[in-house]
Amino acid sequence: MTPGNDSSSGSGPKIDIAILGRYTYLATEIFWGAIAFALLRRAGALRRAAVTILALYPIAYVWDRYTLAVGVFDIKLRTGIEVAGIPLEEHLFMAVVPGLVIGMHETMFGTGDDDTHDRSDTR
Repeated sequence: MTPGNDSSSGSGPKIDIAILGRYTYLATEIFWGAIAFALLRRAGALRRAAVTILALYPIAYVWDRYTLAVGVFDIKLRTGIEVAGIPLEEHLFMAVVPGLVIGMHETMFGTGDDDTHDRSDTR
């Protein structure tokens, strides 16, 4: 059986995303980061997203460092570059994921104005 062609799963051939080797995780984060950026820019929410991401980052960093230290994740397809004790790609992940979530939300429901907020539903 060839890698990525596990016919026992019933879903047919798989795409080999590991073709980029040690740059696979980095390329994935850049790809999804570009989509997040485009969504946030389109929704006019770059500034608000940046504030939220910066607020969440310390929590995500501590949790990520812990989970990597205890062996929850073993990231093989990465560059090997570490910043502050965790892989470079993990730092990007901690910005990309909330960026995508906020970008999707703001694209669907946002006001489209980065300087004002629709707070009519908050009391």
